Amino acid sequence: MDTKYRIGVMPGVWPAGPEGRDFLWRFIDVCERTAIDSVWFSERLSSPLPVPEPMTTMAAVAARTRRLKFGPSVLITPFRPPAVMAREIAMIDYLSGGRMLPAFGIGVEQEREFLAAGVPFKERGRRTDEAIAIMRRCWSENEVTFEGEFWRLDRITVLPKPAQQPMPLWIGGNSEAAMRRAGRLGDGWIPSFIPPARLASGVVQTQRFATEAGREVPADHFGVLVNFCFAEDRAAARALAGPFIPRGRVDDATLEACTAFGPPELLRERLEEYVAGGASKFIVRPMCAPDRMLEQLARMADEVVPAFHRK
Repeated sequence: MDTKYRIGVMPGVWPAGPEGRDFLWRFIDVCERTAIDSVWFSERLSSPLPVPEPMTTMAAVAARTRRLKFGPSVLITPFRPPAVMAREIAMIDYLSGGRMLPAFGIGVEQEREFLAAGVPFKERGRRTDEAIAIMRRCWSENEVTFEGEFWRLDRITVLPKPAQQPMPLWIGGNSEAAMRRAGRLGDGWIPSFIPPARLASGVVQTQRFATEAGREVPADHFGVLVNFCFAEDRAAARALAGPFIPRGRVDDATLEACTAFGPPELLRERLEEYVAGGASKFIVRPMCAPDRMLEQLARMADEVVPAFHRK
């Protein structure tokens, strides 16, 4: 199999206030005019920092660009009725000519977000599994009738269909449950804040779960999100990134192993470590202040992307 290595980006900390609108378009324009493959948007229902809402932002990106791909990393699947979500995703993929890359997860461990969405926190895993089954059918079948634990569909038709057939469906998350979901139901697995060694073992686990389900996840459908910050030495880069590092997400040793705070060659080395573990698709996120983000992205596009896209 001819594996394609691709690097996409996720915006870091977003500017607060009206200037965030202009920043979005400057961010997207940098990605569109360089070799960056795709742009990704995180989802939070409630966040202390500005976070672009992924579904509406992806629709805007589809209209603004011609070749850039885009996706959510990840859509919190239980927040939306699956038939509605399938309709929205299908329409954006149709309008963009097949540039949508949907990835799904169960969301963060904060029950208050699920209460706000009207979703019982303890049902989020089962709802995600059922939603995935419904969306796949809505994207491929002309008329869907379904009777599940949470949703009932009576002769539902989603038109237009996505431009991509079959529509790819990736799973996010670091847990064994996420790997199991990717093996049973997904077309790919893309975790974050995971060291290269753990990614490698997760690829093996995911394929084992797929085999148990009578499936196979394509070998080039494994990826990872990597946070980076460029400076001439590691200490300076870590100082720039420090205020934006999520607190309590991972311990210091794990953070060191799964990030690249230093010169561009460090990010290249880190991505090669993930390549050795089975990854070929990457989302990199500049962990720095907004006024440095576009410069960091442009440098990454010049000094890191070409070597991987030529593989």
